[in-house]
Amino acid sequence: MHVVAGVLCDDRDRVLIAQRPAGKHMAGKWEFPGGKLHPGEDPRTGLERELREELGIDARVCEPLIRCRHRYPERTVLLDVWRVSHYEGIPVGLEGQALRWLEQAQLVDADILPADRPILAALQLPPFYVISPVLDSAHDFVTGMPTDESLVQLRQPQLHQDELRRFVESVAALTTMDRVIINGAPQTTIELARDVGAAGVHLPSRYLDAPVPSHADLLIGASCHDSEELERAVAIGADFAVLGPVQSTPSHADAVPLGWTRFAALADQANLPVYALGGVVRTDIQRATKAGAQGVAGISAFWPT
Repeated sequence: MHVVAGVLCDDRDRVLIAQRPAGKHMAGKWEFPGGKLHPGEDPRTGLERELREELGIDARVCEPLIRCRHRYPERTVLLDVWRVSHYEGIPVGLEGQALRWLEQAQLVDADILPADRPILAALQLPPFYVISPVLDSAHDFVTGMPTDESLVQLRQPQLHQDELRRFVESVAALTTMDRVIINGAPQTTIELARDVGAAGVHLPSRYLDAPVPSHADLLIGASCHDSEELERAVAIGADFAVLGPVQSTPSHADAVPLGWTRFAALADQANLPVYALGGVVRTDIQRATKAGAQGVAGISAFWPT
């Protein structure tokens, strides 16, 4: 079943969700407004129709946010999600459904449909994911961090476990950690991230089969190179993945690049937000999002030299 959904925000940046009415599949749960496409209907056209029928609004500016699939026991849903950045009218539940406007931070506690859960991460994540090079000091990390809202991965693979903790604690003494993702083994980095107030942790692909401690309060990223690793990332509860290399890169000269066509095919099947990595720069953002990416990630083209 092919479904479209729209993410609408009000002037206070709250997000609109609707409650499924009695008599519908999974009645009582909350979802992003939308509905089933008609046979042969274009997703954008279907979204505009559904929002008009359900909410009485006219969607004017829409852009793709994420596509995801969810298997219920009785059906499989393909969900096309769009960010509706401009619309005319005031949303009203024309089909008897209750509506709520929630802060983005409140969405995680709402009784959201399982199929809609990947949307929460896609809303939370920025378009740029900056990865640190090997650095000499915590000061170098702090001074190199971008000043925009990019997510920043603290990656120092040359450090042993205790050394990494000291490095991270030194960074935390110099700056806030709410945009920092700590790279490493889940058994150590999850506790460390909580201790310093980091946004989350990033798991290298070799840890995708490792047990992952409870992490509902943290973002979990995963490095992936193929469809199998993307499936494993979803299975361990990752919130997003980095997929590559998309193009040739000197740091991984022996790796065969995916290319944008293959990247798009993998991202479309991923069921979580995916960043494009490898041979990409900030100006590739439009190409990446057109290929279904959440955004772009990298080291050399993103970190100041």
